[in-house]
Amino acid sequence: MARCLVTGGTGFIGSNLAQRLMALGHEVIITGNRTEQSVKVHKMLEPSLLGIDWNEIKYIDVVFHQAANNDTTCKNRNEMMLANVTASEHLFERCLEAGCKHFVYASSTAIYGNEPAPYVEGKTVVNPANVYAESKAKLEEVAYGFSEYAKVVGLRYCNVYGPGECHKGKRASMITQLICQMAQGKRPRLFKYGEQQRDYIHVSDVVEANLSAWRYADSGVFNCGSGSTVSFSQLVEWINEYLGLQLEPEWIDNPHGAAYQNFTQCDMKRAEALLGFRPLISIKEGVGLTCAAYVAPGIHPAVVPHAAEEQNLHRQDQAVPVQRSHQQEP
Repeated sequence: MARCLVTGGTGFIGSNLAQRLMALGHEVIITGNRTEQSVKVHKMLEPSLLGIDWNEIKYIDVVFHQAANNDTTCKNRNEMMLANVTASEHLFERCLEAGCKHFVYASSTAIYGNEPAPYVEGKTVVNPANVYAESKAKLEEVAYGFSEYAKVVGLRYCNVYGPGECHKGKRASMITQLICQMAQGKRPRLFKYGEQQRDYIHVSDVVEANLSAWRYADSGVFNCGSGSTVSFSQLVEWINEYLGLQLEPEWIDNPHGAAYQNFTQCDMKRAEALLGFRPLISIKEGVGLTCAAYVAPGIHPAVVPHAAEEQNLHRQDQAVPVQRSHQQEP
């Protein structure tokens, strides 16, 4: 059994990861906020990363650093860098001092900006298009400095989706927003004419990517997507199919112009070759799982009604269990 610290453990990905670690029998400590997901763990710390009482943590075997300001509309560079870089560096320093030798942290494919897809680690230029992306690129630089003393693995999350996003409001994934909107009988609002494509990865697969990163014997940074793409129009067709609806999209103008990413896709060959990680849930299957998770218990009213408000985000809780007999857990 390992002693695990999951920052952002009440958030979307963090809560899924914390529950998976608990199911595997590990001791789990999280940082988080009680207004997000309710997670049963051994200990929860509510202060921000800069306010943690380190006497409550002591020795940690592995850190899964998921906490971040992931608001891509934030233009305050100092605020973003403090939350995503300075606080992360402090976290790494304190945990390293306490003897931690394994760090897995959340980066983002947002760092590629508007570079052509598919994104390939080490080949596609890092070209952040907003302050959030800049902070993640800087975090990777800071994290690399710690790889001299510990195993440090970054995962560049693509568009993560799945059950338990309702607390995120307008920052929830496009898939979740569409499902919640359409389940209420509302026509989905899409940018003209729905041909934009995204690489989506189910949160259950992202959890497994984190476990694979923990098992990795070295340091590095890896893409974390499905490697596949789907158009917004196709998402609407699938949701109509799963929910037994026939809702036609309402087309609206895209206000973001040339800055908008019309196509995102991760090359996942390196992650599979070195981490042994291969996403198992197809996008269509994941949409079905997410429909079942949200619609069966009822739609949470906190989800915003306009799915088209999703910008070119690479966002980061209850995951649907997936059988992965080919992988061994730490």
